[in-house]
Amino acid sequence: MTNLLILQPGALAEYQEWLSTIKQRIVSVRLRMALAASRELILFYWDLGAMISQKQAQSQWGDKLIAQLSADLHKAFPDIKGLSASNLKYCLRFFQFYSADAPIGQQPVDQLPWGHNIQIFTKCDSVVEARFYIQQTLEQGWSRDVLALQLKSNLYARAGKAVTNFSRTLPLPQSDLAQQTLKDPYTFDFMAMTAQFNERDVERQLTQHITQFLLELGKGFAFIGRQYHLEVAGNDYYIDLLFYHVTLKCYVVVELKNRKFIPEYAGKLNFYLSAVDSLLKRSDDQPTIGLLLCRDKNNIEVEFSLRDMNKPMGVSEYTLVEALPDNLKGALPTVEEIENDLQQLQQQAGEAE
Repeated sequence: MTNLLILQPGALAEYQEWLSTIKQRIVSVRLRMALAASRELILFYWDLGAMISQKQAQSQWGDKLIAQLSADLHKAFPDIKGLSASNLKYCLRFFQFYSADAPIGQQPVDQLPWGHNIQIFTKCDSVVEARFYIQQTLEQGWSRDVLALQLKSNLYARAGKAVTNFSRTLPLPQSDLAQQTLKDPYTFDFMAMTAQFNERDVERQLTQHITQFLLELGKGFAFIGRQYHLEVAGNDYYIDLLFYHVTLKCYVVVELKNRKFIPEYAGKLNFYLSAVDSLLKRSDDQPTIGLLLCRDKNNIEVEFSLRDMNKPMGVSEYTLVEALPDNLKGALPTVEEIENDLQQLQQQAGEAE
């Protein structure tokens, strides 16, 4: 300890700043090393899958080849993970899935960890679909669990499928980006509650659900408020959910209906968008977008309803948990009940202040 520096305050601050720079360099180098190691591993698994595929084609050994290869590799390299028979089969599937499309060097798969890759090439039906999930994972930083959730909910089939009037009410490229932001249907199965609950339970569930709700909405949505108050011509109006989208640079009004779409809903949403544009929108914001979420809709009816609306809006369905035992169905709150509980909580919070 006697060899350590004894510094005056000024010199100590200079040393601490210098030390912080070195620490940042070490973190950066370690990250690059980890990424490089991950890429090398992915490329190795690709080559391994290619060699297994070629050997199987040249011989009559079939799956016995993989079992034998795994045993021999374990014997030669007992400390190396990833040489199990199951992982060698994944290597083979990995090569077979992508090899017919393009060389490995033209695929972005080496930018994802192996566990993410396994989720994608075992769950996707085509390379086009796989590329969608790879790109989304890279852009949004999905963990393996979040990726698995998006695959299970079939995000690929839902993204950009909402019925909208964006092509007529928004300029390019804003209209295309907004279209891809919306889904149809939205999956809100996390809203199901299968037991008796009190106000504290609702509050706790909402804290958990807002994260899941934002995840389902997608990257870029910032939550502004629920039952957001607007005053127009001396009258009070309340928006179900108000968001700001940081990529689209606009407010997003979300209205939730627990029934089938009817044309009158579009008119009310158009009114809310006009109010937000007048009362909240700044000069550097893009036009406010509306999203109407219904339990059911007829696409032709929706298209007719939006045809002459001058504000950008879309209509999507949403799904909740449907398959429940009969003895539990009565315990599920309706959307209206959840809304009532939310209003009571909001009122109590205001009284507490």
